Amino acid sequence: MTGIDVVYACAGLGALCAAVLPTALAKRPLSLPMVFLAAGFLVFLLPLDVLPELDPVRHRGVVEHLTEVCVVVALMGAGLAINRPPGLRAWSTTWRLLGLAMPLTILLTAAAAGWLLGWPPAVALLVAAALAPTDPVLAAEVRVGEPTDEKDDEDEVRFALTSEAGLNDGLAFPFVLAAIALTASSATGWSTEGLWHWAWSDVLIRSTVGLVVGVLVGRLLGWMFFQATWKALRLSEHREGFVALAATFTAYGLTELLHGYGFLAVFVAAVTIRGAERDHRYHRVMHAFTDQIERLLTAVVLFLVGGFIADGGLAALTWRGALLGLLLFLVIRPAVGWAVQMRGAATGRQRAAIAVFGIRGIGSFFYLAYALGEADFAAPARELWAVVTFTVLLSVLLHGVAATPVTARLDDAEGPGGDPAPGRAG
Repeated sequence: MTGIDVVYACAGLGALCAAVLPTALAKRPLSLPMVFLAAGFLVFLLPLDVLPELDPVRHRGVVEHLTEVCVVVALMGAGLAINRPPGLRAWSTTWRLLGLAMPLTILLTAAAAGWLLGWPPAVALLVAAALAPTDPVLAAEVRVGEPTDEKDDEDEVRFALTSEAGLNDGLAFPFVLAAIALTASSATGWSTEGLWHWAWSDVLIRSTVGLVVGVLVGRLLGWMFFQATWKALRLSEHREGFVALAATFTAYGLTELLHGYGFLAVFVAAVTIRGAERDHRYHRVMHAFTDQIERLLTAVVLFLVGGFIADGGLAALTWRGALLGLLLFLVIRPAVGWAVQMRGAATGRQRAAIAVFGIRGIGSFFYLAYALGEADFAAPARELWAVVTFTVLLSVLLHGVAATPVTARLDDAEGPGGDPAPGRAG
């Protein structure tokens, strides 16, 4: 038996499970990420010498790019699935979560990291920024479904969590870059000039580039897919789902070449394509293809995460690091998520669900791998990986168990469009 034989066997079984399990687990308090995480953990506990060593410190580049691809594919799928057209009022919950909840979550998590673990500000900010964004990959149970013809058939919980996850993966990047800049300037200190450069370049310019490129690519591709006079360009008539990958990597690659935020551009491009001809069935074709690719990539990543944990990936985790993850999961995100929605569009039940289901996942691994490749932080890399992995593990397990019963109860309690069902209070 060789290592490649094990890879083939695991790949085949994983692909079969990725096809079968979503339907099999649909009404059970169990999620696809939980199954693949457990599978990786159990396989890497077997006494097989052919299994590779899983070390994100040594193989940082592989981790960065594998998680990067997984996130951008998930962002395209999330954007294509959203039926509600963008708007200030229609997306009011999303803007509250992005503009208030995410910065406050980063601030409070960084403060908790500095207090509990004694980390320097740059390290505390890095971990807080990596863990702040909700994840579009692991949130399938609380994400909107496939595209439909109705603009207002999404409940507030699924819409808010999907739109938040789609946008905050890109908007967390400025805070990661701030942590990199802060550790680079640790000898001289953070200057006013450096702060202004960060606000102007990393926040405003790069976000604007991501937004503009996303809109332009989305409009161009939307015209080409649905309105081009040359039939060869009007790809909606060809029903090829893999075109969604072309849109994904075109938007991402062009934006990154222009030093913008590619994650932001991919989601914006997807939403723009969705709006080009909202009731066309081709959206379902593209969404179905991205969903299949996303499930396969998620299976690979979480299988490896389970193997990393089995190989002792949490050995560097201290009780203080575990407490940091618990505080973010049980206190900081729920409290902040609840507070920013006061007087918002969500009902009481919806507000609680949105606040609690701030799922942490694969995007956190990407940000940590990216930052550790850009600068040397004043904390052991293995400890940082252990804290982030523990928090993601916590999210996969607890959110995975809770998502199905909670959403089922919400569906039963709330009527169409998020209105309370007859005889029930909001």
